Amino acid sequence: MLLPVVCIILSIGLCLCGLLAYRFYANEKEIRENNLLLEKQNKEFLNRIHSLELENSRFNLNPHLFKNTLNSIQGYAFRTHQALEKLGGVLDYILYDSNVSYITIREELQFAGNFIELNKIKLSPLFDLRFRLRVNEANPFYNEPILAPLISAYFIENAFKHADLQSPDAFISIVFELSDDEFELSVSNKVNKTPVFGSRGGIGKDNIAKRLELLYGPACRINYTTEDDVYTAHLKIKLRDVKNKVPSAG
Repeated sequence: MLLPVVCIILSIGLCLCGLLAYRFYANEKEIRENNLLLEKQNKEFLNRIHSLELENSRFNLNPHLFKNTLNSIQGYAFRTHQALEKLGGVLDYILYDSNVSYITIREELQFAGNFIELNKIKLSPLFDLRFRLRVNEANPFYNEPILAPLISAYFIENAFKHADLQSPDAFISIVFELSDDEFELSVSNKVNKTPVFGSRGGIGKDNIAKRLELLYGPACRINYTTEDDVYTAHLKIKLRDVKNKVPSAG
């Protein structure tokens, strides 16, 4: 009688173990499936977030890109329009106003301003260009025909042609002064260490010296100096001496 009872107990135990094992396996499978589902949902969620971030970035980028492009186009168009205006003024001056022997300081300053603006188009907007007028317009010489036309053109042109335009400390400085009976022009710039064809020591420098000597004689003086990589041309004219010695002036 004892053996059948033991067999029944063992059978029941085996059934219970089987049920527990099946239940454990089913739970583990369910957990794995739930984990896979959660992982899939998490990946989809992350992909959606990434898509939204990209979409948001695109909407932020495109308007700024178009706006910056528009600003650049407007800047170039404005500078081109300005340059054409200044070029017209320079050409009018050369063709119609410079045929006389002498012009007023006011006219030469107006030409110089247009000539500088015309050359400025080749520079970066951030370039250090200094243009100063230290001129007393009440000075009696201001409106007298006493200067040779285009007297400032050589010095201004050379500054833009030979200056260092790339270094962080590069600059061009152009200063006109009129006080009492003296007219002065100082043009300075950072020296370009790369040689430029037709440098300052060439024919142009000799020609301007000869022209000024013929026009003004000892009433005019030009000095050229280089110090700490800064080249300076300084022109000074004694206007009273010019007026007294040159009959056609004044």
